[in-house]
Amino acid sequence: MLEFENVSFRYEGADFDILDQISFHIAPGEFVSILGPSGCGKSTIFRLICQLLPRMAGTIKAGGQEITGRRGYCGYMPQRDLLFPWRTVAANLRLPLELRGGMSKGQMEQYTAQALEAVGLGGWGSKRPAELSGGMRQRAAFARTLLTGSDLLLLDEPFSALDFLTRITMQEWLLEQWKQKTILFITHDVEEAIFLSGRVLVIENMPIQRLVSFDVPAGYPRTRACLSDPAMLTLRENLITRLRKGAQ
Repeated sequence: MLEFENVSFRYEGADFDILDQISFHIAPGEFVSILGPSGCGKSTIFRLICQLLPRMAGTIKAGGQEITGRRGYCGYMPQRDLLFPWRTVAANLRLPLELRGGMSKGQMEQYTAQALEAVGLGGWGSKRPAELSGGMRQRAAFARTLLTGSDLLLLDEPFSALDFLTRITMQEWLLEQWKQKTILFITHDVEEAIFLSGRVLVIENMPIQRLVSFDVPAGYPRTRACLSDPAMLTLRENLITRLRKGAQ
């Protein structure tokens, strides 16, 4: 579904490549987290996938095809929900459909209503974003990402600004919504990464020269009880140790 091959990138004015010939792949239907400390370059990877930044070298493929000049191959949900305050919730969700075009107003309203129901916001479409809680806004933002129609979803620390209880509730909710989409999820929270993911890619050093892959020893569906399993605890401590070494 997604492939990086020897990809490099350097920010203007920097004296080193923040990404130095990195390679990795994501298979269709996987839920994979990229784990690393704040500021290490995780979001840069997403911006390269979305073509918001120009790579210096290497190849990025989505669905087996080079991404250059293409549209619609991924849906991107940034850290903030970025809902337009002057639009209703339903009108915010309708944006990707408007951009895609080719649909009648009735069709867009139907798809939007279905998406709101799917994320538990049926009946909230006429509200403004300011009338929603933080968790509800993130659910609306996720529904908008789903309406891009893409099978590859990029979620950039979507729950980092939420309080603890809302965050774990949203993590459980996301697993219920996952279905057959391919998800690449950025986080700096080890427990979040191993609870959600089938596989974790760890950034150990800067500049990023490789992503170290770890399989999560828990199947789906899963509950938070899996986090107390000895194999999961061992993985958690291993990942924390690696992150601490990388931060030194």
